[in-house]
Amino acid sequence: MLKTTGAEGKQVVDSLRRISPELGDWIVDFAYGDVFSQPGLSLCTRELATISALTALGNAQPQLKVHIDGALNVGCKPEEIIQVITQMAVYAGFPSALNGIAAAREVFEKRRVGPAFSDPAQRRTPAG
Repeated sequence: MLKTTGAEGKQVVDSLRRISPELGDWIVDFAYGDVFSQPGLSLCTRELATISALTALGNAQPQLKVHIDGALNVGCKPEEIIQVITQMAVYAGFPSALNGIAAAREVFEKRRVGPAFSDPAQRRTPAG
């Protein structure tokens, strides 16, 4: 868990200790111990799949931010994250994609990564 979500994920689990410690344990044991540790997919692919699902849900902004941060931690590129979120406009609707992009913007700004921090000459401009 620490490799992907780092301090953010630990903070989530720690915040559950006083009210529902078993929920924190389930997250660590099942999601990370059983599912994320399976062979066959890279951590980057797993994080992109998680970002896709959380974007599609449309109601999991805190978790989405943690996993966007986690995706960056395991080597996913900001552009890959944006593409996965943008694709969800087709399957989950524009509001979900817009909320996902807003979450990505927050994480990217905090970490100073992504299109806003890249070379302006390399950015794609809209046709028109």
